[in-house]
Amino acid sequence: MKRFAWCLFDWANSPYTTLVVTFVYSAYFAQKFAPDVVTGTAWWSRAVAVAGLAVAILAPLLGAMADQSGRRLRFLAVTTTVCVLATGTLTFVAPGTRGEALVALTLFVLADIGFELGMLFYNALLPTIAPPDKLGRVSGYGWALGYAGGLVALVLALVGFVQTEQPWFGISREAGFNIRAICLLVAVWLSVFSLPLFLTLRDTPRQILSHAPSAFRGVMAEGRRLLQYQDAALFLLARLIFNDGLVTVFAFGGIYAAGTFGMTLADVIKFGIAINVAAGAGALLFGFVDDRIGGKRTVLVSCAALAAATALAVWAPTRGWFWVSGILIGVFAGPNQSASRSLMARFAPRGNENEFFGFFAFSGRLTAFAGPALLGVATQLFQSQRAGVATILSFFLIGGGLLLLVDEGRGIRRASPAS
Repeated sequence: MKRFAWCLFDWANSPYTTLVVTFVYSAYFAQKFAPDVVTGTAWWSRAVAVAGLAVAILAPLLGAMADQSGRRLRFLAVTTTVCVLATGTLTFVAPGTRGEALVALTLFVLADIGFELGMLFYNALLPTIAPPDKLGRVSGYGWALGYAGGLVALVLALVGFVQTEQPWFGISREAGFNIRAICLLVAVWLSVFSLPLFLTLRDTPRQILSHAPSAFRGVMAEGRRLLQYQDAALFLLARLIFNDGLVTVFAFGGIYAAGTFGMTLADVIKFGIAINVAAGAGALLFGFVDDRIGGKRTVLVSCAALAAATALAVWAPTRGWFWVSGILIGVFAGPNQSASRSLMARFAPRGNENEFFGFFAFSGRLTAFAGPALLGVATQLFQSQRAGVATILSFFLIGGGLLLLVDEGRGIRRASPAS
């Protein structure tokens, strides 16, 4: 039951990434809030960059506080609430002036910070609910269920809010309110389906209450100690690079589909549905592959495949070829994330999971502004979204190259209590 409740949280939070970040709201913002799609792409890239930098700064500190206090579920509840409130409020900000655009971007940044910090505490629960020999498949179950949740939410958005003359619940189509109301759907979805985790799992509070100064000292000490875990540190360095590619793909997939290939919002949602089906299947299948060949090899395979798929997306002369690239990205994005999570769980010393997953979030966000920022600069410089998307390729290649230096077996032995 605990494993199911943990996996269900992936189902609960995935519609945020699929509907808000990747396929619907981001494309809607670029088209409706900005004077043109190139400017909208640049504005969105800066918001993603700001959120990423904030998460990079906060993640190690909050991870240390969660470890010291033993109250990771309380931290998860707070960050989830922030994401729910900010996402729901996006519904009521209509496009108009630059002021409205700034308000929408600010709310998105808050929602994204809440979501990403919540993933820190959620991921850190993995080693407590799965044995070492099943970390890969349990992580894969979570990602697969998450993609299924994103898929169902996309279908509901398409049928109930986009492709209908009368949206559900009497929602108006005026000023695109039916599209913005999808944010409210995401907020309610996350609120409802996250409850089983909070009702099933329990914190184990410690006697010493955590506070920021002591947590900061703990982060500094843990940062120095991290260097003793050579393979964990090398993995985090590699992830610092290749995860930038994933962050950028997720943030701009819908914008690129609409701007370069002329997809309507309904087309983008159908594209997202196909990708989620592929991603769910990939995450489920590669969860077993991960346990068999190891997390490092699984991530390496996914980085190579994602690089090839990105190159295809840049070159794609027709919408059909772009669909092929999108399906390939879907198949290998899930395994990349799932195997990265399980590999970090194997490398994290027992009792310090939150701090190590704090560094995991840190590595995923420290330079997460670089991919979106570089894409935005290249898009504006060349007045081409293709040029912007081409910059993503380098992140998968460089990050994958660094991962070759990691010795997974040595890293696992170093993290074990007997070492």
